[in-house]
Amino acid sequence: MVDKDDNDASGFPDEDAMREAFQRFLEGNESFDPEELLKAAGIDINGPQVKAMMQQLGAAFGADGLLKSTASRDHTVTVAGEGQVALDPATRAALESAANVASLWLGEVTEIAELGETPVIATRTEWARRSLPVWEEIAEPVAIAIPRAVSGLLTNNVPEALAETLGSLAGQMENVSKGLFRLQLAQVVGKLAQEALSGGDIGIPLIQGASEYDVQAMLVAQNMRDFTRDLDVPQEEADIYLAVREVAHARLFRHAKWLRLHLISAIRDFAEGIHIDSGAMLNLQENFDPTDTQALQELFSSGALLPEHSEEQRRALARLEHMLALIEGWVDHVTTEATHRLPKAGALAETIRRRRASGGPAERAFQTLVGLELRPRRLREASALFATLVTELGPEARDALWQHPDSLPTEEDLDNPEIFLARLKDPQTTTDDMDDALRDLLEGEGNS
Repeated sequence: MVDKDDNDASGFPDEDAMREAFQRFLEGNESFDPEELLKAAGIDINGPQVKAMMQQLGAAFGADGLLKSTASRDHTVTVAGEGQVALDPATRAALESAANVASLWLGEVTEIAELGETPVIATRTEWARRSLPVWEEIAEPVAIAIPRAVSGLLTNNVPEALAETLGSLAGQMENVSKGLFRLQLAQVVGKLAQEALSGGDIGIPLIQGASEYDVQAMLVAQNMRDFTRDLDVPQEEADIYLAVREVAHARLFRHAKWLRLHLISAIRDFAEGIHIDSGAMLNLQENFDPTDTQALQELFSSGALLPEHSEEQRRALARLEHMLALIEGWVDHVTTEATHRLPKAGALAETIRRRRASGGPAERAFQTLVGLELRPRRLREASALFATLVTELGPEARDALWQHPDSLPTEEDLDNPEIFLARLKDPQTTTDDMDDALRDLLEGEGNS
């Protein structure tokens, strides 16, 4: 325990000293000493890790109690940079050449327009910095709900003598909790940057182009090299194959300008359905120790506060998985068409499919943090449907589906592709059937 000299005359924690120290922490004041705050709270913790953590957090927050605008970006770049190697000229030139070949070969199999910007040959840190705003947009509903719950958890588990003091700081504590969540998200994105092969590798468009609706292709050189190093595939083949996938993904989103907003909206519909499990909160309150410096971080990263998916969330997730399957199925099919010259294209395709089906450690960490799994579960069925469509009606019919979301195959269409193809071949038949059904319905109401 701390010496009573550190507390007031009654032996209780010094509320005035704690309030003053906490305020200096929020302001990022250089005179702030984390041990001062802990001692004022009646806690005696001596450890360099605790002190370093508190100093880092103090520097990340501004005088208004909010996370500084550059803190998340700086943190994700720092994490992404762990183990990063410099992008050498030879690798850059090889990937630029692969991107050029990708554009030419895609032009042979699809009339979807070329990109407006040259693909970026990037480092891990550049991927992290440019993709972070999209991840923050996706996670925003959770970034509000969880910190609010954590703030309440902290307030409800402090010593009785400090309850009134911390109650008056509840708003600031919630801001700090939200900032900590955003830093945790930045940590996950930084780890993702060590795995991602490209801008579209996760299945959603992460790298915005020059305009609001534009998407830029990005190849993460170091990760591509790490991924292909142990494959029995010539380096040039692997470069071209991965470049074709990335350029195809970016071209699809640039062509279907509605697609990015549609996809992000579907993700947000899922995320906004997240609520904090009150039962889990009660269980955590029984054992939660606010003096445990690891407890708060574990709350964010363990997913302990996230409940089972609601029925509405399951439906939203099914819609999202279906759309991801259509996107990845189209990319998979078009890539197969464009890379038929590559002897190892089939082996590379299967490796990528398995990789997308399982995900990596950082992608699973994002799932735990936000509760969202980005999986195209019916990729193979979607790819096969697009291939059959090209055989029956040509590539123009395949690409025309992306003019509007209502034109795309449904879940039922993936189960019964022959019915979908028949409908495309003779749309009048479908219209007549619908008209007949509507007429029968109206006549039935008239006779009732």
